[in-house]
Amino acid sequence: MGRTVYVHGNFVPEEDARIGLFDRGFLFGDAVYEVTAVIAGRMIDNDLHLARLERSLRELGIALPLSRMEIEALQSELITRNGLKDGTVYLQVSRGEADRDFLYPETMVPKLVGFTQAKTLIGTRAQREGIAVDLADDPRWRRRDIKTSMLLGQVMAKQAARARGFDDVWLVEEGLVTEGASSTAHVITADGRILTRAASRATLPGCTQRALARLCETEGLHIEERAFAPEEAQEAAEAFQTSASSLVMPVVRIGGRVIGDGKPGPMTRRLQTLYLEAAGVPS
Repeated sequence: MGRTVYVHGNFVPEEDARIGLFDRGFLFGDAVYEVTAVIAGRMIDNDLHLARLERSLRELGIALPLSRMEIEALQSELITRNGLKDGTVYLQVSRGEADRDFLYPETMVPKLVGFTQAKTLIGTRAQREGIAVDLADDPRWRRRDIKTSMLLGQVMAKQAARARGFDDVWLVEEGLVTEGASSTAHVITADGRILTRAASRATLPGCTQRALARLCETEGLHIEERAFAPEEAQEAAEAFQTSASSLVMPVVRIGGRVIGDGKPGPMTRRLQTLYLEAAGVPS
């Protein structure tokens, strides 16, 4: 028996799930999505994810298909029906269905789908030992602040990085790191400052990043929001990336340069602990 998924108002077995041939998410990537972490059956930072979903839809002129309360209820129902303990819950909203045309009718009705994915999120080898990230030119469109389903640039960058022996990839534009292909990039300077890019159209506003920033403010840790070059990242004392599916992930190599002593540093370890404790998970 497969998973139960949500498709256009109904919970159905995954093998029976269907989307229409003329769904604009399928034809044009005209859709947005969100991924929320689930730990011990509980959603983490979901308020931030639903707020970002609503913002992305608003930027594209797509109506929210359900109220935020109703969306949270269907997420919880997916978790319950699938007995999900640890993993993610995925949502995608497309503009709707219409015969293929770049121009779309204003009367379109948005389509919502959702599913869960079981995954170990904490205590992984990558979180214990850190990962290596490649550096690649950023091939994406200019509205990266909208979390659209158009991910071919990220797919190709990640695939190329894997072929080169890396675990992930950070993207670079005009000599500066924008972000990870599916994460927010951070480095820590020798004097303990945490650097990450400020919110703009060049990057996606990370929900895990925002939650971690709140914790840093409470703990008196300094976050400096500014862009940094790959060379500065490679000279950093520590590095890490954040996302819903990897939480706070140590980075121990960037391109051909080992970061620090090649092991997750003390500040990164502290941030991992702070985040898990705030999520109600023993570190």
